[in-house]
Parts: sequence; C-alpha cells; structure tokens
Amino acid sequence: MMKITTTDIIKNGVWLTFPPLLFSLSLMTFLPNTLTPAQFNEGIPDVLVNIESIGRTFVFAMPAFFSIGISTTTQKRGLALYLAGVILYYLSYGTQNFFPSSDWSTSTLGFAASAYTNVFWTIGLGLLGEKFYFTKRLHYRPIFYIVPAVIFAISHTIHAVIYHQQSFN
Repeated sequence: MMKITTTDIIKNGVWLTFPPLLFSLSLMTFLPNTLTPAQFNEGIPDVLVNIESIGRTFVFAMPAFFSIGISTTTQKRGLALYLAGVILYYLSYGTQNFFPSSDWSTSTLGFAASAYTNVFWTIGLGLLGEKFYFTKRLHYRPIFYIVPAVIFAISHTIHAVIYHQQSFN
C-alpha cells in the first residue's frame, strides 16, 4: 500500500472540483423556479438521469484518487483549459441566475451552457493528473478521467436540451 504524504494531500485533484461545485451550490438558491433540481428532472428519461448521475459521481469523486501537477506540457495545457473552463462555467451559470430572461439564457445554446461548459474544466483537470494514490501498477492516464467527464457532460447537456425544449417551446 502506498503511503500518502502531506504533499499528496496538497496536490490532490479533488481540490479543483471545489470551485465549480461551491459556485453552483452557492448560487442554487438564486435559480429561477424553472431550474430547481426537482423540476429539472421532470419528464427526463430515467436512463439519462442515471447515466448523468453516475457520470457526475465519477467527475467529482475520482479526482480524490489522483494527484495533479504542472510539470509537463500536457499538464500546463490542462491548467489553462481548467482555468478557462471554470471561467466559462461561471459565466454560463451566472447568466442563468442574473439574466434569466435574456435572449441568451432562454435560447437552447445559452440554457444548456452550464451543462456543456463542464467539459472544459473537467478535461483540463484530467490533463493535470499525475498519478493514482491507490496503486503503483496502474499508471494514471488522462483518458481514465476524461472519458467519464465527457459522458457526464454529454448526458448533462442532453438533459438540459430536453428540459429546455419541454419548458420553452
């Protein structure tokens, strides 16, 4: 079994899930009524909700099992993509909260933006990955995190588009 050090804790990937997660949770009470979690799942196929939930679990839990770094070119690109993705996510989520009646927020593209912009910060986080904590045999590869992240982003986006079509058309 691998010993986890203070450096491992500091370099843990889970820390980078907190900015988008805490931002979402802090603004959730300001969402327009049509975007409450209970209403958002209404009329959505169970299989899609389940795929999305499993994907979300991987996206937010898996980084706890790997460390991140910025020593390689891939990791540096990952950091840039992560930061750009978080900014895009903040902007897209913020427009839903503060400008819910705008043409952008009521369009399918704008409404679903907070779903599909997740793909940028999650891919960035995947590229920042360095090593798994739980085994030395399985070497970390960005694809291990990116595939579930893309599945989550696709299912979340489809969910948002279906909901938008049901609610706004």
